Amino acid sequence: FVLVGRVVKPFSYLHPYTSFPRVVEVLNSDGKVVRTVAEQPLQDKVPIEGVPVGPRSVRWIPTQPHTLIWVEAQDDGDPRKKAEFRDAVFTSAVEGRTSELMKLEHRFAGMDFFPTGNRMLVRDYDRERKWGRTLLAPTTNLLASTEPKVLFERSVQDRYGDPGTPLGRTLPSGHRVLRTAGDPAGNVIWLSGPGASPKGDRPFLDKLDVATGKTTRVFQSAENLYEDVAAVLDAKGSRFLIRRESPTEPPNYFFRDANHEIAITKNTDPAPELRKATKELVTTKRADGTAITFTLHLPPGHTKDGPKIPAVFYAYPVEFASADTAGQVTGSPLRFTTITGYSHLFFLTQGYAVLEVSMPVVGPPATANDTFVDQLVSNAKAAVDKAAEYGIDTGRVGVMGHSYGAFMTANLLAHSDLFRAGIARSGAYNRTLTPFGFQNERRTFWEAPAVYAAMSPFNHATKINEPLLLIHGAADNNPGTFTVQSERMYAAVRANGGTVRLVLLPHESHGYEARESVEHVLHEQFAWFDKYVKNAKPK
Repeated sequence: FVLVGRVVKPFSYLHPYTSFPRVVEVLNSDGKVVRTVAEQPLQDKVPIEGVPVGPRSVRWIPTQPHTLIWVEAQDDGDPRKKAEFRDAVFTSAVEGRTSELMKLEHRFAGMDFFPTGNRMLVRDYDRERKWGRTLLAPTTNLLASTEPKVLFERSVQDRYGDPGTPLGRTLPSGHRVLRTAGDPAGNVIWLSGPGASPKGDRPFLDKLDVATGKTTRVFQSAENLYEDVAAVLDAKGSRFLIRRESPTEPPNYFFRDANHEIAITKNTDPAPELRKATKELVTTKRADGTAITFTLHLPPGHTKDGPKIPAVFYAYPVEFASADTAGQVTGSPLRFTTITGYSHLFFLTQGYAVLEVSMPVVGPPATANDTFVDQLVSNAKAAVDKAAEYGIDTGRVGVMGHSYGAFMTANLLAHSDLFRAGIARSGAYNRTLTPFGFQNERRTFWEAPAVYAAMSPFNHATKINEPLLLIHGAADNNPGTFTVQSERMYAAVRANGGTVRLVLLPHESHGYEARESVEHVLHEQFAWFDKYVKNAKPK
């Protein structure tokens, strides 16, 4: 049998094809439809953060003959409705009867199958608390007396408490299952995680016995370099493929067992001059005490005691339910810096420092954006003030971002005087053009018009008195950032007497790919900040 999904008419000009009507069917080897599993209409009325009604996430159970498994909403797909259970999991042989396997208290978030024992891991997600669980559950009603067991649960934003992601392998049939560690009962699985800590990431590999809940650490990166396990090469976990890098050594692969280590690749530094640049993780606090972390890149030859240098502030806002998770450190200072495309890190070659800043927006998920602008400004001020201790000229800082980071850039120029100029790429600036929610905003424009208005830098174009460079793909098909957003923002700033430039890149979408486009973007970025930041007259 073959499981097939078909997009069917009527097609929509208002929604992406992923929301088009869809039919999910099972065909036999002659191409004949033997079962229609789901018939989904156009998903134009699915609530914000909701799911369509009817069967979804339909797939085969890889360890049972021609047996399907899927999920159906129990709350009409509407997360705002009160419901004892959000989802239910169903199973059925192709030519058999459908039976309910289990109910989920929260929204279904994925599943992985064991290669033996008719078991699976099921994940669900509580959007109110941003809370995730992983449960051990049966895949057949013959084991229905086995209650699902919670293996672990945590805030999905708690990087320090991340238990890791289960590793998988491919069966001869082509289906994916969990990789087990060779124990006779098949209870031990592998978990790989980033190992986040206040000092940065230290990737790890663990064994987890799902029967006892006992975890055994098999590998963790050393403190003075960055290593992770690229592949486990045997069931016992005695042989690995290791990926290793450091600030001065590019990523390379090594075979390692109990007694040997053999280099597999010998990649060399593609840009040795960049190794003279330095970076470190810096932590500070904004006015309300929330921790702000940023990676500070300093250009070759710069010292804290030397002449003050201009800086580029690059960020992307992220919503957090609590200040504790918002302040956790992301990334590692021990990774090799690779610069590609039109990266903001190219400014290191032009004598700028670069701040890659965490921009937390903290608050209850339903109302966090009520203080969005105030939190942006507080985050930025804390980071810029701290950067001054490293020889940054706080009177010559430019701000830039892409997509939601471009939205942030325009807001920071409108609502603060921290920056001399801005570069906003592929952004959205008028939130009435995204009235059915955006990013993680749950409310529609009609439910929270004041929030949409306050967050839209288009409405505050008269306050943007620093030079703003707008760059956008002329064929941006991202529903939240149509090209018209930059065209209208340009018109608004210019008509109100601001300094603004609009660059449209032919044929490019939300990101830019053509060599000509990449080089054009770099040229525009350097020219803009050189004129309005590096060589700006003192305020």
